Amino acid sequence: MQAVRIHADGGPEVLVLEEAPDPVAGRGEVLVRLHTSALNHLDVWIRKGLPSVPKPRILGADGAGVVAALGEDVTGFEKGERVVINPGVEAARGAIHVIGEHGDGTNAQLIAVPATNVYPIPGDLSFEEAAAFPLVFETAYRMLVTRAALRAGEWVLLWGIGGGVSTAGLAIAKALGARTIVTSSSDAKLERARELGADVTVNHRDGDVKATVKEATGGNGADIVVDTVGEATWRTSLDVAAPGGRITVCGATTGPNPPAALHRVWWKQLSILGSTMGTREDFEGAYALIADGKARPVVDEVVPLSEIRAAHARLEDGAQLGKIVLSIP
Repeated sequence: MQAVRIHADGGPEVLVLEEAPDPVAGRGEVLVRLHTSALNHLDVWIRKGLPSVPKPRILGADGAGVVAALGEDVTGFEKGERVVINPGVEAARGAIHVIGEHGDGTNAQLIAVPATNVYPIPGDLSFEEAAAFPLVFETAYRMLVTRAALRAGEWVLLWGIGGGVSTAGLAIAKALGARTIVTSSSDAKLERARELGADVTVNHRDGDVKATVKEATGGNGADIVVDTVGEATWRTSLDVAAPGGRITVCGATTGPNPPAALHRVWWKQLSILGSTMGTREDFEGAYALIADGKARPVVDEVVPLSEIRAAHARLEDGAQLGKIVLSIP
């Protein structure tokens, strides 16, 4: 099969399109012929060696395609059925292993995965849309629903709309009846966010996030803050959170060591909630919102697998809004 593999850590140039052995569906597995794969920041981090993984390695957590073959003891699927993959494989002691990190991923024509991680493509989603939702929707659902216990009518601040988790978080928050404030340094992205249902937008480069949140919430602050940025946004996240508010964290793209300002945590009785990936229940919660037509993934652009280096560069530059999807021949 054709696949993109890395043989060393580094920049986009280490991504090599080449022939790789065809995987075979083992006991309890489904062989999926992939039509699409979506990029995540996880792919960039692994490519750079954070964490480093055994080489060669096929990256890619998200994928959609059709059932090509069934392993022993697998029932409930038909060959040719349109399917999407849950990238979180449940391992021993409750650990979650991510496809493309702990084993070969979806930047390839074929992949064999546990049957429990394969689902029919929900609703009328295209292969491109189906590949665009699993990892980020699962992550955002766990942050907002499982960890932060989002309630209808609450105010949610989402930093950096355009990123996959923030865009998925906007869709989930709106689907569950929350009110949303989103930020970006791009006015074009903010305009697109309003089209997607954002109630309030603010340019965090030249606007006043604190004043915007205060005005929108009547001075109370954001009930939930989704912060995936870290050092550049943390102090403001603490400032704008409402008394008794929750700040959910799943990443730190600008650095992991922000100014702590611990007094704000106890004065306002804030809850700081770490979160990463999700369980099967989190995936199925997000899946249900999409299947019911309450939320929909956002595709930024679709590029051929052969142009994966340019796709990585676009993701690393933060130029996208939504998911960059690879089409697989």
